[in-house]
Amino acid sequence: MIRQSGNTENKPPAIEVFELTDPHERELARLQREQSDRNSKWLQQHISEVYAPANRGKIVCIAGEEAFFGDTNEDVVARATAAHPNDKGYFTRYIPRQKMTWIYAT
Repeated sequence: MIRQSGNTENKPPAIEVFELTDPHERELARLQREQSDRNSKWLQQHISEVYAPANRGKIVCIAGEEAFFGDTNEDVVARATAAHPNDKGYFTRYIPRQKMTWIYAT
């Protein structure tokens, strides 16, 4: 797990890395990862619906293998967690207003 500590001066933030050893916490992290993987797989299967022109410029939250669209992170996360309170593997994405081509170089 990575955690950022407070940054009171304009210095790069300190990052703390530690190993999670508590069995209960490890199980919770494993379950969250499984939920996140399911939501990610669902998004890949429904990518054309989620990134449809009508959704451009919006934020989407994927939770419980379902998409929630809105104008703010707070709004979509609130609706997603209300509908799927046990899904801790939710995530958000911004859908660009214009379709873009991404070029990756190595």
